[in-house]
Amino acid sequence: MQRFVCEQNIVHFERLLSETADPTVQQTVRALLASAKRQLALLNSAASGADTSPFEQRRRQQTDAEAIRQQFQPEFDNSPHPYMLLDPGPGLAIVDINDAYAAATFISRSEVVGRSLFEIFPDNPDDPLADGVSNLYGSLKTVGETGRAHAMNIQRYDIRDPNGAFVERHWQPINSPIHDTAGHLVYLLHHVEDVTAQVTSKP
Repeated sequence: MQRFVCEQNIVHFERLLSETADPTVQQTVRALLASAKRQLALLNSAASGADTSPFEQRRRQQTDAEAIRQQFQPEFDNSPHPYMLLDPGPGLAIVDINDAYAAATFISRSEVVGRSLFEIFPDNPDDPLADGVSNLYGSLKTVGETGRAHAMNIQRYDIRDPNGAFVERHWQPINSPIHDTAGHLVYLLHHVEDVTAQVTSKP
C-alpha cells in the first residue's frame, strides 16, 4: 500500500511541476517529489534490493558467492580507488568496503558490514531536494535488471563526518554487477571518486 501511495504521489507531483510556473510552488513540489522518490526507493530496496532473480535461485547463488569473492578480494582490498561490495538482495546489505572507501566516507569496515546501504548513507535531512538515495537505488536496480555496469552522472550525496554532521560531497559513481559462472548476479560493486573539489570550484 505504501508503495502504491508513493507511486501515485510521484505521478501527481510530476504533473503539478509541469503545470505550474510559480517558482515558490515549484520549489515546494520539487521537495515533495524528492521525498516521494526517496521513500519509494527505500521501500523497494528493503523489499527486493536490486536482484530480480527468484528467491530459491538466490539461495543457490549464495553458495558460490564466497568463492567468487576470494578471487578478487586482494585486488579489492589493495585498490587506491574507493570500492564497496553490496549484496543485491533485499536490504542491499554492505558486504565489504576497502580502505580507500572507508577514508573517503568517514566510516569503518567493522561498523558497516552487514548493515543496509541506506541506513549507513541516508540523504541529508537538511536538504529537501536531496536525491542521492533515489538515484543510487535507480542505478543499482538498472544493473540488476540489465546485468551491465551503469555509470551515474555526477551526484551530490552528502555524508556524515566523524562527528555525525552532514558535509557536502559530490561523487562520480559507477555500479557494476559481479556474476557467478552461470551468469547469476551475486554482488554489486560500487565504485566512487570524490569530485567535490572540481564541482565546488566552478564559478
